Amino acid sequence: MTAVQMAMLHDACFTTPPPWSADAFAGLIAETSVICLTEPNALLLVRLVAGEAEILTLAVHPERRRQGVARRLIALFHDQMAGQAEVAFLEVAADNTAARALYDSAGYRLVGTRRGYYRRATAAPVDALVLRRDLCAPTAPNI
Repeated sequence: MTAVQMAMLHDACFTTPPPWSADAFAGLIAETSVICLTEPNALLLVRLVAGEAEILTLAVHPERRRQGVARRLIALFHDQMAGQAEVAFLEVAADNTAARALYDSAGYRLVGTRRGYYRRATAAPVDALVLRRDLCAPTAPNI
């Protein structure tokens, strides 16, 4: 998937936070610490630093949602991190119930809140929830 395709997908998926540009994606995928996993019309971007894996974005085109695509990408990500990272973390909007349910089912737990993090033009700001999952714990759930 090219940076332009990534930006188009991101634009179809997000308004808050604002979708990323092709230049932003090009810069990210050029970094050696960034891993990009894709399926048709879906992507998962992760930054791996010092034994921690941060999910930067997970985007699944609206027409492909509720078909297990995000779940497969998360499972692939967890498999690829074996031996590379001890922990994974991410931020999700407090009102994004679908994403929260996905991450909860994948073993992510709330570790912090960033109050009013997501600014919206026509609505009140929304908190960002910081979620974390140990990747090397033997009891971590499989997806």
